[in-house]
Amino acid sequence: MDYSYMKRAIELSKLGIGYTYPNPLVGAVIVKNNRIIGEGYHAHYGGPHAEINALKSAGEDVKGSTMYVTLEPCSHYGKTPPCANAIVKSGIEKVIVGMKDPNDLVAGRGIEILKKNGIEVIVGVFEEEVKKLNEIFIKYITTGLPFCIMKTAMTLDGKIATATGDSKWISNELSREYVHEIRHRVSGVMVGIGTVLEDDPSLTTRLKYKNGRDSARIIVDTKARIPLEANVLNLNSDVNAKTIIATTELAQEEKLKALEDMGAEIIVTPQKSSKVDLTYLMRRLGDMGIDSILLEGGAALNYSALNEGIVDKVVSFISPKIIGGDKAKSPVGGTGKKYVDEAIKLEDIKVSQLKEDIVIEAYVKGVRGQCLQE
Repeated sequence: MDYSYMKRAIELSKLGIGYTYPNPLVGAVIVKNNRIIGEGYHAHYGGPHAEINALKSAGEDVKGSTMYVTLEPCSHYGKTPPCANAIVKSGIEKVIVGMKDPNDLVAGRGIEILKKNGIEVIVGVFEEEVKKLNEIFIKYITTGLPFCIMKTAMTLDGKIATATGDSKWISNELSREYVHEIRHRVSGVMVGIGTVLEDDPSLTTRLKYKNGRDSARIIVDTKARIPLEANVLNLNSDVNAKTIIATTELAQEEKLKALEDMGAEIIVTPQKSSKVDLTYLMRRLGDMGIDSILLEGGAALNYSALNEGIVDKVVSFISPKIIGGDKAKSPVGGTGKKYVDEAIKLEDIKVSQLKEDIVIEAYVKGVRGQCLQE
């Protein structure tokens, strides 16, 4: 088996980043006589799957060939017909699968269809790599909850702003570009009302080298204090990139009505310690089809999110600068833990560098198992 073909399928699947949700990222390569004769990927939700695009692209008869596909071919009718049936009809004799589909509608049935029709199937090639690539899809399809990425940017001494509140810019341009890549991938960006009042962000996706897709903007605002002139309420943005105000019954009805009149969607959650119940909010967002969230909150919201266990992954940018100051904020605030052994622990740590900035990506221990180990 030539593993380079599965590597190629994985690279193809990445071309769909930002466009396929809530579907997975999938790439497929068809090989005959040690040559690639067809390849494809799932380009957008509702469009043909990777296997179908690969079959369509084939420059010659695929009969007797091998297909490398990152995810088990589907076996059910959704937006498109079953890919497993199309593979059987094509005459392909062998299928190499990166991972089984965790979706209950498939869950081995696609592989079973292939085997019953005499096609040799091998499963689990670069499985961990494929799982990590589809960590958002796996959590959402198995739990109904969004995959939550908490992003922080701080100086070497752990400050996200000076004592006066100035934070432009802690991280460098490349790091900020990477954050916009994440915004492009997820279906929601969440901040607290403190961030809106202090920075008045737009929360749009701005990428230099391609058209970024805007995500839903989610504002956690216990009393609906958001100004009606806030940028997030006055954007000419993607049609699906709505602004959602997550609030409680502490908000005034007149203010909520005014926000709705401006096109905002309101979610009223129960109170939890006199704040928005983040666990309840995540369930509601999942029900709305939001499969992933980039949390760009301030110190208070970050702590609440970690404390309630809604954060799956942390991406932290560390800039080689020192600000100092007892009153300068750190990325995570709140009441904090009393003892070191109560600390929220991270695992599967990846460290990289963007110019002078250090980037640490890791998973919250005890949470990641909900998605990658299904």
